Amino acid sequence: MMNREPSSRRGAVSSSARFIVTTVLVVVGLAVLYALAQPHMYLFKRVEPGFIGVRIQGGRIVEIVPPGVYSDLGLFVRMETYSTQAYQFSVTDPELITSDNQRLGVTVSGSLFRPDFTKADRISDLWARYRQIYTSDVALQAVANDLSAQAMKVCVGNRPFREAIIGTARDDLRKCVDQELSVLADSYGLDVQNVTVPNVTMSEEVQALLDSITKSRLETEKAVQDELRAVAEGEARQAEQEAVIRVEQSRIQEEARQKTLLAELTRQQLEAERAVIEAQKNNDLLAAQRDLEINKALAAAASERANAELARELALAAIYSANPNYFQYQMALVNASAIKATDKLIFTVEGMFPSLVFGENLQPVVPVQGATTLPE
Repeated sequence: MMNREPSSRRGAVSSSARFIVTTVLVVVGLAVLYALAQPHMYLFKRVEPGFIGVRIQGGRIVEIVPPGVYSDLGLFVRMETYSTQAYQFSVTDPELITSDNQRLGVTVSGSLFRPDFTKADRISDLWARYRQIYTSDVALQAVANDLSAQAMKVCVGNRPFREAIIGTARDDLRKCVDQELSVLADSYGLDVQNVTVPNVTMSEEVQALLDSITKSRLETEKAVQDELRAVAEGEARQAEQEAVIRVEQSRIQEEARQKTLLAELTRQQLEAERAVIEAQKNNDLLAAQRDLEINKALAAAASERANAELARELALAAIYSANPNYFQYQMALVNASAIKATDKLIFTVEGMFPSLVFGENLQPVVPVQGATTLPE
């Protein structure tokens, strides 16, 4: 019994060792097999959105594929992918020399885009040379640094200091850098967009001089603005005074116009009244003439009537004139007819005032000399 137990234990140990060795050999064999097969196959290789895949066989590009899942089996096949999304870069060159020998520091930022699926032919042409740039952001950043530095040197070196930093010249500098970068990047199959020049730095001495120039310019502009403001205020006051004068002139002109209109209306009224008066006078004259003619006619008629009425008297007068005795006779008849039966006659001496007694049955108490009483 004592001799058998060690033998069984040795058998169990031996089985375990063989299993472990077999397992190790299998794993190693699979690893070796995978290592040997890996250059010749890939299974379920995934191309993520925003990436493209480059299928390679025997070191030659056989296809450019969009996002998806791919498998392949063959001699020396593989799938490489790279991002087509924007790669943001920012490059600073602290010392650039302008055309007038001034030192500037310039920072350029932008977005770089690797060729996408629509440029499959260009990828095939450039892949051998720029594969590292397409697949590595580090390599792409190095290219961005070199291209940006070259573009900045060209654009800053071709213009004077003032045109590189002041006002709208900064945008001209940005456009220049954008154009230069686009030309340089195109040879790599890269596309440059959203280029900006966010910062331009200067040395302290240049900054101080620029501040002095800016201050002087601002003071000059302020003086000009003050002068313009004074002129504008003077013109405003002059315009205000002219406006007051124009208002007064307008008022005077309006008063004169109103007076002219009133005078014209008065004249027209007077002419109308004079016309009325003239018409009235004409009417009165016509009426007077008519009345005169009527009166003349009436006078002529009256004269005729008078002549008619006097004809008898004239005839009698002619008879009386021709026959005085007959006239005396007629006078006596008239006098006789004038004395009534009740009349009293008193005869007095010429020059004496008679005494008269009135009443019935009264007799004079004083006899009048030479008086003769007529019989009743």
